[in-house]
Amino acid sequence: MPERDSKNQLRARDFWASLLLIGLSIFFLWKTTSIPLFGGNRAGVSGADWYNSAAIVPFGIFGGMLVLSVVLLVIAIRSGGAKIAFSATGIGWNPDEAFRFTSVGIIIFFYVTGLVPRVDFILNSGLLITSLIFGFYGGYRWRAFLAAAMVALPGLYALIAHLPQSEWGALDDDWVTLGFWVGLTVVVIFKSKTERVCRAIPVIAVLIPVILVIAMAFGFRQNVPARTGLLFKQIEYHYYVTLRPLWRD
Repeated sequence: MPERDSKNQLRARDFWASLLLIGLSIFFLWKTTSIPLFGGNRAGVSGADWYNSAAIVPFGIFGGMLVLSVVLLVIAIRSGGAKIAFSATGIGWNPDEAFRFTSVGIIIFFYVTGLVPRVDFILNSGLLITSLIFGFYGGYRWRAFLAAAMVALPGLYALIAHLPQSEWGALDDDWVTLGFWVGLTVVVIFKSKTERVCRAIPVIAVLIPVILVIAMAFGFRQNVPARTGLLFKQIEYHYYVTLRPLWRD
């Protein structure tokens, strides 16, 4: 009987989780519409052709998220999750799960609204990857709390210090984000003495954003948010000034 109740709760949670994810997907798709597909300048980026628009990547990410959420919802409904969700079994409260959901929500909110438009893409994405992997590996509450705080605080600083679009080119929020990323990485390295997974986190957190931003900017010719950021402007400068002339000569 307890096993059956556990399965029923999982189905119900799939139902509620899918609704939450659908809502988040729609919200972020709506926010992405502020980045034009044809010309203009929004969110710190600009472009004339749709295939160069910075909106393509978030449209793809959150569009895929929306599709997967709808699939999860359909599966949950077919398995009886919708009916169970409104029963006493389905409404069961789990404080740990609620805490994890809240922590993830805080991280995503401050990453998307505070960091992405204003802070160097490599810095904010490295911080995001470090926070998500370390914060939710092993199921420790203190890690989730620390991860949420490490993204929320620089995101809040960026929002408060540089809310108008005219101030998005400032670099002080880049330095603040870098400081929090380094601080969290120190904690990760310290824990890597006892947890092998933590040894790979700093490498992943650096390589993935760097590879992604290089592919976006120079491979697919995508506009990168916060092009004048602390790290990307150096990469862009050396690409056009140092590297590109080598194969042109």
